[in-house]
Amino acid sequence: MRSSLWGVTCCFLIANGNGMGPCLADEAVGGDSAQTLLFADSFDRDESQPDKEEIGNGWSSNSGWRAKGHKQVDLADGAMHVTRHAEADHGVAIFHDVEFQDGTVEMRIRLRPGDDLGLDFVDRQLKTVHAGHLCMARVTLKSLTITDSKSGHMNLKVRERRLAGEKSEELNQLIQRCRKRFPLTLQANEWFTLRVTVAGDLMTVAVDGRPVGEFRSPGIAHPAKRMITLAVNKSASVDDVRVWKQK
Repeated sequence: MRSSLWGVTCCFLIANGNGMGPCLADEAVGGDSAQTLLFADSFDRDESQPDKEEIGNGWSSNSGWRAKGHKQVDLADGAMHVTRHAEADHGVAIFHDVEFQDGTVEMRIRLRPGDDLGLDFVDRQLKTVHAGHLCMARVTLKSLTITDSKSGHMNLKVRERRLAGEKSEELNQLIQRCRKRFPLTLQANEWFTLRVTVAGDLMTVAVDGRPVGEFRSPGIAHPAKRMITLAVNKSASVDDVRVWKQK
């Protein structure tokens, strides 16, 4: 029987593209006809110039302004391989426009020791949070962390306090209430399938079909997830990305 993994409820509120992939509307996740496939990418294509970043199919990255234009994303052997450049001043972020309120994102991932990958849900039209960050599921070989960024560390009022150097216990607890960490055991250099589902204020995460964590928090319920971002601090490989929305 599946155990309950509801996590901790974040119970406070802060005070006042283009190039979409094929739309396969009849294909549903896990046989769930209540979900419609919005986007899919298997990365089975070639780059025209080996030294130039050409992800294609509507994807873009921050390499141009964070890595001085150096290539950080490479397509090879039918997968997308991400490696942060030595001159980058920020982790690699790979963006794709895709809009829904509730839905599911699934992808295959391969990590090496020390790697991590975050699946970030973003609404850049929202001006109360830094860069539109709403909520994220981040995996390493040893853990899963689910974060309500909108209510927590990316809220502009909270971020201003952090950047000002505040280290109060109240601020730390505020941030920590909006994230939950779960233990995870993954094999380095082996592919696994990550599935992240958002339904209302609840995010659930499964790895290879096995539930590993759930977290309920108000920022997760933001009505417009307009973009997904893959966030990589070191390196990672990704394949077979699919995004569904709840009908």
